[in-house]
Amino acid sequence: MLRNVALKSLTHQGLTVEGYSRAAVQSYWRIPELKLGFDFGAQPWDFMGTGTWFVSHYHLDHIASLPVYVARRRMMKMEPPTIYLPEHGLDAVEQMMRAFSKLDRSRMPCELVPVKAGDEIELSRENVVTVCATKHTIPSVGYIVWQRRNKLKPEFSSLSGEQIREKRLAGVEIATEQRVPLVAYLGDSTAAGLDNNPDMFKAKILIAEMTFVAPDHRQELIRKNGHMHLDDFVKRRDRFENELIIAGHFSTRYHPDQIRRHVANKFPDMLGGRLHLWL
Repeated sequence: MLRNVALKSLTHQGLTVEGYSRAAVQSYWRIPELKLGFDFGAQPWDFMGTGTWFVSHYHLDHIASLPVYVARRRMMKMEPPTIYLPEHGLDAVEQMMRAFSKLDRSRMPCELVPVKAGDEIELSRENVVTVCATKHTIPSVGYIVWQRRNKLKPEFSSLSGEQIREKRLAGVEIATEQRVPLVAYLGDSTAAGLDNNPDMFKAKILIAEMTFVAPDHRQELIRKNGHMHLDDFVKRRDRFENELIIAGHFSTRYHPDQIRRHVANKFPDMLGGRLHLWL
């Protein structure tokens, strides 16, 4: 298996998070069991088989490998992928793909689907994705992947299987849809991206940025640059209901040991073992 870029992997409750994220370098994530990924800061060869992707914003460390991914899929005679991306940059991305097609003298087949906050994308009968407003230096979005289940309404719970079938055939709505947030992807954002989307705090797995960790950084400058600080997590420690919190996108000014030390100082128990640093 070719692994020509940095890649980490962690499995929780049957869901695997793969990828890597470092501020101004590259961010890319994949959940193979859900057959989807987030952002194109780089593209490991074995990610090529995943055909559905969601882009958070258009900074190069999150989008630079999109043409590479599409070209590889075409070269391997795979179906054109479906890529959901913020609507404001669709024209520019289409122009970029045409330019690469001209340079490469080959087609760049893909379906580019513009999205905005509030949109809902149906992936399958079991899974749906909602688009969330986030706050960065350029327009950006986050995503929540939901599992949906149909549950029998209480008033029909005493009926036999045959009676339920008869009501269903008669057009009676006998079930209600229930949704469980599986994975929340914040992308690059200030803490407002979490606060304005409280379901992110409830997802089984939260993938969030923690760009800055040192105590001497100016909070107002961090917010102005559209990022989060370790202290933003500290202020919200009681809101995280997530089973697993993956913090990444750390600034390159830090050595991994510095990051571990600063985080351990504020979270000695790593939020009950739920907080994982993507280093």
